[in-house]
Amino acid sequence: MANPLRWVFTAYFAEGIPFAMVIWVAGTMFKDLGHSDSEITIATASVGIAWSLKPLWAAFLDMVRTKKFFVLAMECLMAAVLFSLALALPLPNYFQVIIGLLWVLAFASATQDICIDGIYITSLDEREQARFIGVQGMAWNVGRIFATAAVVGLAGYLQTDGLTPRAAWVWGLSTSAITMTGLAIYHWRVLPTGAVARRPESAREVMATFTETIRAFFRKDAIVGMLIFVFLFRSAEGLLLVEAPLFLQAPVAEGGIGLSLLDKGLIDGVIATTVSIVGGLLGGVFVSRYGLPKTLFILALCINAPNLTYVYLSQVAEPGVATPFTTVAVMAAIEKFGYSFGFVGNMLYMMQQIAPGKHTMAHYAFATALMNLVLVPTQMASGPLADWLGYRSFFLFVMVATIPSLLAAWFAPFPRGEAPAEPEPADAAS
Repeated sequence: MANPLRWVFTAYFAEGIPFAMVIWVAGTMFKDLGHSDSEITIATASVGIAWSLKPLWAAFLDMVRTKKFFVLAMECLMAAVLFSLALALPLPNYFQVIIGLLWVLAFASATQDICIDGIYITSLDEREQARFIGVQGMAWNVGRIFATAAVVGLAGYLQTDGLTPRAAWVWGLSTSAITMTGLAIYHWRVLPTGAVARRPESAREVMATFTETIRAFFRKDAIVGMLIFVFLFRSAEGLLLVEAPLFLQAPVAEGGIGLSLLDKGLIDGVIATTVSIVGGLLGGVFVSRYGLPKTLFILALCINAPNLTYVYLSQVAEPGVATPFTTVAVMAAIEKFGYSFGFVGNMLYMMQQIAPGKHTMAHYAFATALMNLVLVPTQMASGPLADWLGYRSFFLFVMVATIPSLLAAWFAPFPRGEAPAEPEPADAAS
């Protein structure tokens, strides 16, 4: 079996890119092209429902092909869609065409997610899952940062070099397509196949298995409490995912920070990449050493408390007064570190408490779908809420929305107990 070091990072890096292109980069691009926050959040956030629908086809993916086959197929499809996004920009109705293509990108990305997670769970034991969970989370965030920094930064640089916004974004989108193509070629060589207990023989058997999968999922011990945790853990995050970057990009005259695309690329690329890598790795080590039941609430604090950085930035932002770049960079570093450190708890909880059993891959897909489901309405509402409340009141409202997340982590059930933690180091004197 391939060494996890050869594929875990690149696999989850490939997961992060398309999600970021749909949720963040598309919004940044539309904002740069003159669209309003409400228009952007409603259109782009609705596409996010694709990640919540993936249980509907997760059980069918092992019917005729391997998990690796579908990963490679979806990565090739996503590369083609990203090239198509670039070609659509010069069209007069580019907004509608791009939203349609984003739906295709999202469904392909969701399918890739199912199969990569299935490979991860079926190729690694619980100790390895815990050991590499930090790499997994960090890699996903680096994929996100690649999209929000390299792609956005390139578009910003090309505009300063004289290209029109649309022409600059054509090159940015093409860069993401080329990267996705390279990942598909690399994964063709190194990605494990992923285990399949037994391949179904017909569509009827698939449907019967799917029905049994759903029943088995809801028969799990403490399933209601576990699903409450999954549904609420990211409740406040959904309000920030799309709107926070738009706030940083919004003009100072409108109460925003007024960052240029180059400034956003610098913060997301250099600063956020570094702290996300450190945060994700330390989060994985922290959970592996002390165990998830003892650390889950701490991880919830880490993912939610840094939202205060946006409260601070929105309060100091004044029309006509630019917020110092250093201040914005420090706040971004705090938020990205906390997010990466705390996010590992969410993923590991689903892997070790909800997913295990006869239908591991499908049950993990169910859990991640519910995790993403809460993000759809909150993201869609974030733009209209920010327009109505103003940025200052909006980010205070976000802090109130962190309370359900913290309560969910405090009361989260652990019906399967605790996965083995890292052994204590031997006493040198003994």
